[in-house]
Amino acid sequence: MATTSHSIPSDRMAVLFAVMLVAAAGNTAMQSILPSIGAKLRIPDVWVSLAFSWSALLWVLTAPHWARQSDKRGRKALMALGVVGFLSSMALCGLTLWAGLQGYLAAGVTFIVFAVFRSLYGGFGSASPPAVQAYVAARTDPEQRTQALSLVSSSFGLGTVIGPAIAPFFILPIVGLAGPLLVFALIGLGVLIALRWRLPDDVPRFAARGAIVSYPTTGASPQTAADEAEEQVLDPSDAPPLRWTDTRVRPWLLAGLFGGQAQAMMLGVIGFLILDRLHLRLRPDEGAAMTGIVLMAGAFATLLSQWGLIPLLKMSPRTAVLCGASLGGLGTVMTGLSYDFHGIIIGFALASLGFGLFRPGFTAGASLSVPRRDQGSVAGMTASINGSAYIISPAVGVLLYNWHPMVAYGLMAGFCSWLVLWGWSALKPNQPKEKQL
Repeated sequence: MATTSHSIPSDRMAVLFAVMLVAAAGNTAMQSILPSIGAKLRIPDVWVSLAFSWSALLWVLTAPHWARQSDKRGRKALMALGVVGFLSSMALCGLTLWAGLQGYLAAGVTFIVFAVFRSLYGGFGSASPPAVQAYVAARTDPEQRTQALSLVSSSFGLGTVIGPAIAPFFILPIVGLAGPLLVFALIGLGVLIALRWRLPDDVPRFAARGAIVSYPTTGASPQTAADEAEEQVLDPSDAPPLRWTDTRVRPWLLAGLFGGQAQAMMLGVIGFLILDRLHLRLRPDEGAAMTGIVLMAGAFATLLSQWGLIPLLKMSPRTAVLCGASLGGLGTVMTGLSYDFHGIIIGFALASLGFGLFRPGFTAGASLSVPRRDQGSVAGMTASINGSAYIISPAVGVLLYNWHPMVAYGLMAGFCSWLVLWGWSALKPNQPKEKQL
């Protein structure tokens, strides 16, 4: 008897794609406008940066819990929880910022209330991505699974481009800079309705658990999530758990840690650099538009490296890390030395191109350094490294930037330079035959 090939209908895949896309796009859209909002409210730059640090911390702490809960409570329910957390956070943060910009709330009160509502995104928004990946993995045969997972995972990376690109168009006359947040809340509501209406309840054919997805920024690594989620379908063995101190994986995790700090600092500082170098502190609306363009250029450069250069050049993980760190260091120095818009765009895009090579390089290097039975453990480690970089480093970068811009950019370049020099001898070519970057 012929076997039936199982795949997800296109209308349901569109809903899953939208869930991932909106979660990433809304966060990067906020990244592009929040420095300008802080300037308009006269909130110190470091406190603006800490709002993202708080959200990233909650994402890192809660993501493993939601990844486990998707098997118990159902993937559709966890997707809905994540979307509700996203749209609630966006709507309440938008209303709070609008009230502050209109003078109904004092600047300090505005920031405190904003940070509280921001917790909804960090604490509950992380429920959606692993639930989407597990939903796909549990409903597709192996021959369709890789393509389907790659599609939904790529939407996360695509969202990092779309967010900064469209955010300036939502700076509307009545709500002003709070407009993008309110519009994304409405978009999230539409996605939630489509999710409830078009997606059936969970009756999976295969057991699967979605991967823990890193906090969404313009430096996201879209294709690695698919690989990690696919690995979660496999049954774990009774082998001893993989440890952080394991000599096979430790060099790659250290590379991810130091490179991730540089990238997180770069993303945390860029909005304030644009306001200062282009003299836009008194014109925050224009500053938000300029920041959106720069972040969009960086996101495009990241996708170019991950979807174009790595497959085209067939880079090994070691080569991707070393070349990426070199380009990242060069781009950060160029950005720090630029005093015009075009120079900032070119420098930031070059740095993003480098970090776009580095991040999947270190992730694949860690994955290839251990056998298949340890893929779930190493995926959790790399996700933790990716997310942890955005907890403290952006705020540290802003503090150093306010002291002296080149101190901050010098530290970023220093991390990259150290990674190249140390990684040349510490990162060994991977031997397993399972897959290549």
